[in-house]
Amino acid sequence: MEQFVELFSNVANFTWQQLLMIVIGGVLIYLAIKKDMEPTLLLPMGFGAILVNLPFVNTEAIETLFNAGIATELFPLLLFIGIGAMIDFGPLLSNPKMFLFGAAAQFGIFFTFIMARLIGFTLQDAGSIAIIGAADGPTSIYLANYFRSNYQGPIMVAAYSYMALVPIIQPPVIKLITTKRERRIRMPYNPSAVSGTTRVLFPIFVTIVAGTIAPKSAELIGFLMFGNLIRECGVLGSLSDTAQKTLANLVTLLLGISVAFKMKAELFVTVETLAIIGLGLVAFVFDTAGGVLFAKFLNLFLKNKVNPMIGAAGISAFPMASRVVHKLGQQEDNQNFLLMHAAGANVSGQIASVIAGGLMITLIEAML
Repeated sequence: MEQFVELFSNVANFTWQQLLMIVIGGVLIYLAIKKDMEPTLLLPMGFGAILVNLPFVNTEAIETLFNAGIATELFPLLLFIGIGAMIDFGPLLSNPKMFLFGAAAQFGIFFTFIMARLIGFTLQDAGSIAIIGAADGPTSIYLANYFRSNYQGPIMVAAYSYMALVPIIQPPVIKLITTKRERRIRMPYNPSAVSGTTRVLFPIFVTIVAGTIAPKSAELIGFLMFGNLIRECGVLGSLSDTAQKTLANLVTLLLGISVAFKMKAELFVTVETLAIIGLGLVAFVFDTAGGVLFAKFLNLFLKNKVNPMIGAAGISAFPMASRVVHKLGQQEDNQNFLLMHAAGANVSGQIASVIAGGLMITLIEAML
């Protein structure tokens, strides 16, 4: 009888906010399993959201994991090693003009920063929210933690959710600002050979240049490029495979469950959370549009036209954004092969988003 009374007491202590977070956790698990949307992240994040919102549950273990992996910035940095090891910069190196699209597709970050400030977020929170538009989860986590944002949970959930929703969000935005004729533009792919020496020197060169231009991005870009150097050096094949698979997957799982510490109902169920999710969408849409419109602008001066959809691949969501662009091109013309061009812009966006994060830190600290 006493156990029944205790059970009833525990159930009675649920708040509607906790119940809502449990439902949100269930939705994240559903998206991970049924829709295959970033399952290595959304599944542990959803399960963690359920766990931390149960009444009387001791969350010290998750808090310890959060403090060890996210508060110290360890998980984002380790994850960047894995991401760097996955990336083939060959398409970018054989067509360097794709660097331009990676830069152009960061427009939404700075636009959203202004919007967030206008509706009342602090400089630090506005910068952390704006970087969601890069579709770069580790950079979003890094900035939110660097600025000790009060909204780390919503920012992290929004960043990875929008990454997973790239195939849903980008196509209508692209179609809205391009014509059918533009989407049918073919771009012959005649790559120049990229030597092994160039591939090895590239990550070292990028680290030096990016670290000089935006010193605050040096850690992130350095770990990303270190992962790529492991891939390209030719003497660490087994370590490269481990970084791409075991390390990246394990860190992502731990990161997902750690983020849940910031998904407690009292921190997450707020008006500000809705604003952050809305602003994240604005950033994402404007990043996509910025890349496409920049490509359309270039076409005013180019003899050999660029398919404007390539600009949308300049966001950081690798390789999903490049696949989306290629698929749209195939829908308009089944003989239009845009994948390698889009991949070049996509890996450029990975670099550009990290640099944009470093520039955002520098900008905000100068304004404080």
